[in-house]
Amino acid sequence: MNSLRLPAWLTGQGKALAAPILIIMMLAMMVLPLPAFVLDMFFSFNIALSIIVLLTSLYTVKPLDFMAFPAVLLVSTMLRLSLNVASTRVVLTEGHTGPDAAGKVIEAFGHFLIGGNYAVGIVVFVILTIINFVVVTKGAGRIAEVGARFALDAMPGKQMAIDADLNAGLIGEQEARKRRTEVAQEAEFYGSMDGASKYVRGDAVAGILVTVINVFGGLVVGMLQHDMAFDAALKNYTLLAIGDGLVAQIPSLIISTAAGVIVSRVSSEQDIGGQMVNQLFAKPQVLYITGGIIGGMGLIPGMPHIAFILLGGALCGGAYLMKQRLEKAEAAPPPAPEAALAAPESEEATWQDIVPVDTLGLEVGYRLIPLVDKGQNGELLRRIKGIRKKFAQEVGFLSPPVHIRDNLELKPAAYRITLKGVEVGTGEAYVGQFLAINPGMVNGTLPGTVTTDPAFGLPATWVDSGMKEHAQALGYTVVDAGTVIATHLNHLITSHAADLLGRQEVQQLLDHLGKESPKLVEDLVPKLISLSALQKVLQNLLIEGVHIRDMRTIIETLAEYAPQTQDPNDLTAMVRIALGRAIVQQIFPSTNELSVITLDSRLERILMQALQSSGPDGAGIEPGLADTIAAQAEQAARQQEQMGLTPVLLVPGPLRALLARFLRRALPQLKVLSHQELPDSKTIRVTSLVGGQA
Repeated sequence: MNSLRLPAWLTGQGKALAAPILIIMMLAMMVLPLPAFVLDMFFSFNIALSIIVLLTSLYTVKPLDFMAFPAVLLVSTMLRLSLNVASTRVVLTEGHTGPDAAGKVIEAFGHFLIGGNYAVGIVVFVILTIINFVVVTKGAGRIAEVGARFALDAMPGKQMAIDADLNAGLIGEQEARKRRTEVAQEAEFYGSMDGASKYVRGDAVAGILVTVINVFGGLVVGMLQHDMAFDAALKNYTLLAIGDGLVAQIPSLIISTAAGVIVSRVSSEQDIGGQMVNQLFAKPQVLYITGGIIGGMGLIPGMPHIAFILLGGALCGGAYLMKQRLEKAEAAPPPAPEAALAAPESEEATWQDIVPVDTLGLEVGYRLIPLVDKGQNGELLRRIKGIRKKFAQEVGFLSPPVHIRDNLELKPAAYRITLKGVEVGTGEAYVGQFLAINPGMVNGTLPGTVTTDPAFGLPATWVDSGMKEHAQALGYTVVDAGTVIATHLNHLITSHAADLLGRQEVQQLLDHLGKESPKLVEDLVPKLISLSALQKVLQNLLIEGVHIRDMRTIIETLAEYAPQTQDPNDLTAMVRIALGRAIVQQIFPSTNELSVITLDSRLERILMQALQSSGPDGAGIEPGLADTIAAQAEQAARQQEQMGLTPVLLVPGPLRALLARFLRRALPQLKVLSHQELPDSKTIRVTSLVGGQA
């Protein structure tokens, strides 16, 4: 036997076509005349739809379970209005033929529900309209308005609570993203309900107007066009108009009730029916007292004794049964002590509660979330992967992963980069705009938000996307928001490479090299040098921007000189000499002539004497001399940069470490090389002299 299958229009693309087809049908009903039978089908469908919506709202556990309700409210309102237009056309054109002119449904509502009495029908219709318009719809709209305000006000607090749970490790990234989506959907739902309730109020007003128009229009059409008597026309058209109005107002009242149920319920794990039964009939004392009062009222002379006494007895009997059930539940044996103690023990603090600090972190404001959200194909995620790969290929080790999270305490377009929990960089980036950076040779200014490039401090301007080509034509370097953050992150990772190289990374470097040269690694660590000393040497190199890709040369040099000294600074100097070609190639790519800054011979002798008297820390340099060296080195470095050259200071070997440490803070862009580090094949051209006036 073949398995049951849903029709094609209920599966796949058929679901997507349901709403457009329904909208087109509603518009067609307003324009095309419909026969009475078709009207009966649509009126029946409208009543069935309203009942489905009401029952669905009663069985939802939380408002977001019926997230489509605002759209359903709009569609059902438009359906009723379309039916009003279609039935009005039939009533006015065929109403003179009898009460069944507009179909059996309107006739049934006009005769059965109001007994064929148009006066009673008018009263019933007005009462239903007042209940729907004044009580149900107005109340539901007010609740939705207040709910929307509270949902928006509580949104930042809920987001912060989610971030706190995420930071504490109680939930994962996927669960946090799901909760954030629910918080945003909840605010949007109540806002939509606030607006959608206006449709129902407008529908109630439209129902009154349509009914009045049908009555007066029917009198005019019946008396003038069909020569009907006033009494006959009034009765005939009024019954049809009232029946038509009731057919529309009853489903409208049901839909309004569903809206009130949706927005007035409090979220819990039970549907509204379970909440009402469990909470109204939860206390036997309340039922006993209520049953006694109702039964006492049945003993008063003139009261309907049977009804009151039966109801009072039923309430007291229900209270007795409920009390018996509660007593049995209380008499049940308590849970085992182990089970009782399990919950408190699971809540005790453990070592798992200690969350390690992220080595690298990127925090973004909520407007930058699309750049780092996998669900939205965040481009910044791909760029960060590329940054780590490029860093590993160029510098020589794999940097720690970048942990990304949103931070509501930041400005919407701000971001923050942290290193071991400490902020090392911050900036702002605007999604949809471009940062036009002034490299120093532009031909005009741009309209926009003036700022500075967060990575290198160059003057820049945030411009709209339409100004991109114009900015490029003026000589600006134009990059998008993702590139701004990625460039800033790459610059900070490169400049803090020494802080990122921990013992674990050093051990991974040795393991990687040991796969090709196991004997070389075994002979060095820990026989000749400790892992911490090796880490210090590598960090010294990275601090001055020397890449450590050539680990074989580094290991071989350390193996040669480690038996003679264990001082990391001395070992670093030997490694730099061995890496001289790579260092020079890194600073002066594709050139044999090296333009450098040197020291005056008299200054060299003074510094050598100070070094011998005070040691390698250089504490014996006079403050006045130190200021002169710093000022002249800064001036010389600026001249080098203006010529488009990398500023390099060439000094004797013993002075290199001293001057590198001394000038690093004031002139981070200045590279200090020793004569021993230069290959013999390179030609030296001196462009500036430091200390000529000393």
